[in-house]
Amino acid sequence: MVLLNQVRRVTASRELVWNLCLRELRAKYRRSFLGWTWSLLNPLTVVLTYGFVFGVVLGATAPLGTPSGLQNFALYLLTGVLPWGFFTLTTGQGLIALSSNAGLVRKVAFPREALVLSQSLFCLIQHSIEMLVLNVMMLAFGVNVLPHLPTTLFLIVMNCLFATGIGFILAPTTVYFRDLPYLWQVVTQIYFFMTPVIYTADAIKDKVPDAISAVLKWNPMAVITRGFRHTLYDGGSPPLSTFLYLPAVAFGMLAAGLFVFRRLDRRIAEEL
Repeated sequence: MVLLNQVRRVTASRELVWNLCLRELRAKYRRSFLGWTWSLLNPLTVVLTYGFVFGVVLGATAPLGTPSGLQNFALYLLTGVLPWGFFTLTTGQGLIALSSNAGLVRKVAFPREALVLSQSLFCLIQHSIEMLVLNVMMLAFGVNVLPHLPTTLFLIVMNCLFATGIGFILAPTTVYFRDLPYLWQVVTQIYFFMTPVIYTADAIKDKVPDAISAVLKWNPMAVITRGFRHTLYDGGSPPLSTFLYLPAVAFGMLAAGLFVFRRLDRRIAEEL
């Protein structure tokens, strides 16, 4: 009941969430020559870097897309880098949502969850532009992604809910534990290499104990990444388990995040 009341209170502040999001959108690349092009250049830089190191220096090859028949290491990387980038951006922006708006939190009474939600919405808009470009690229390379657009949208939403739930935990915790931003950088670096973004899941098969293999296989970002590669790289659909597992994890993390946020929200204004 308490959680439902919290959700109703946040939902009632949707206009505030949108206005805060617009503020972020206007300020993001203000006075920047390339503007929103940077949102595309950043992931492309990562793809070129890892593509050179793993594809050229180490001789890694991309798997053959089934049924698309595509075999392109750069595009294979891109289908993993973009979802991962969205996850790290959303959690990172959520982490500083309260601390970067300390003046507003201290002076105005409003549902502070709106600050985290506005950052997630801002990241979602930016990610949507990136994914639109990626879908066009896949079509140009002959992958029929159009029938699987609803599944791709489902994966984007699940990724957003999962990352927002973590953001709800990180935002108030950062107010009390100021070293958390540095710790979170370490955690995301470790989590990145636990997720098959720059390698295939088969690459670690039989190389680690079964228990570790199961953890790596079912960590949420690994499932999300595999889902995107099914729809965008393979031109197919993820297994049914994806549609059952991700909503449970995403909504579970969102509920946990709201619970933690509510428990830590009482003294945030004083701590800031």
